[in-house]
Amino acid sequence: MSVELTIADPEAMEALGERIARELRAGDLVLLEGGLGAGKTTFTRGIGRGLGARGAVTSPTFILAREHPTTAGPPLVHVDAYRLGSAAELDDLDLDYENAVVVVEWPAERVEADTWLRLRIVRPPAGDPDTESEPRHVAIDAAGERWAPVLAALAAEA
Repeated sequence: MSVELTIADPEAMEALGERIARELRAGDLVLLEGGLGAGKTTFTRGIGRGLGARGAVTSPTFILAREHPTTAGPPLVHVDAYRLGSAAELDDLDLDYENAVVVVEWPAERVEADTWLRLRIVRPPAGDPDTESEPRHVAIDAAGERWAPVLAALAAEA
């Protein structure tokens, strides 16, 4: 099952992240695909807000991974895997997948897992002068039984 959404603006992208955060628990893996500026970090900021993350949720591009403690519940681990070449390099970061909510930007060819929630975010074509405020197309799919009720709830709300 997959869910297709149109997200109107950055505020709506954050709200989607906050909505999905209500379903997340320790051990969950969220994969974010999309070009530069698609809204991956904006979505993760919403997850952070929904989980009660302390401090600002910003892109971990140059440090690869950033852990955000939360006010209650598991920490949020935000990973930018763009500069990593393989799943082995991601594994070398020694992330605590079991006790945290892990969000990975640019996961292609870098993440090996049996259960995950994946968002593919598509922004308007390049050359549009105001792509920051343009709607995004988001396709959400998942692997693993754990996500079936989450996708069903998102589809019902769409």
